[in-house]
Amino acid sequence: MSQSSSCDETTVRFQFDRMCRLALKSEQIDYMREMDRLSKHEKLFSELSQEELSQLCAIDEHSFDSHCFQIHGCDIKIKNDSLANALQALTEKKRNVILLSYFLNMSDTEIADEMSLVRCTVYEHRKRALELLKQNMEDK
Repeated sequence: MSQSSSCDETTVRFQFDRMCRLALKSEQIDYMREMDRLSKHEKLFSELSQEELSQLCAIDEHSFDSHCFQIHGCDIKIKNDSLANALQALTEKKRNVILLSYFLNMSDTEIADEMSLVRCTVYEHRKRALELLKQNMEDK
């Protein structure tokens, strides 16, 4: 009896060994296929052109690099100091009309509804605000 159990044990070991080898061979094939697929889609950095390299760069933007205006729950960041200062010099209504019109792409009618004004008033505020912005920025 001990010989048959020993023989069964040896058979089980051989079967287990064969299963392990098949699993490892299958993993090796999968790994080689994945490496082949990656090599078709990847490039070394040294093989990239200057134009491709420039697309990979990122520029850090920090909050202290820009001026932030808040209107109707939206934050509008202005990086240009002279424009930000000129906007700051405007009255709140004129500044809001400019920000809503040019930064949030709202029409005069939408701005009028938002600010509870007449559409003609919005037009006049924007026209006067643009004149003041131009004057302010030319002075500085």
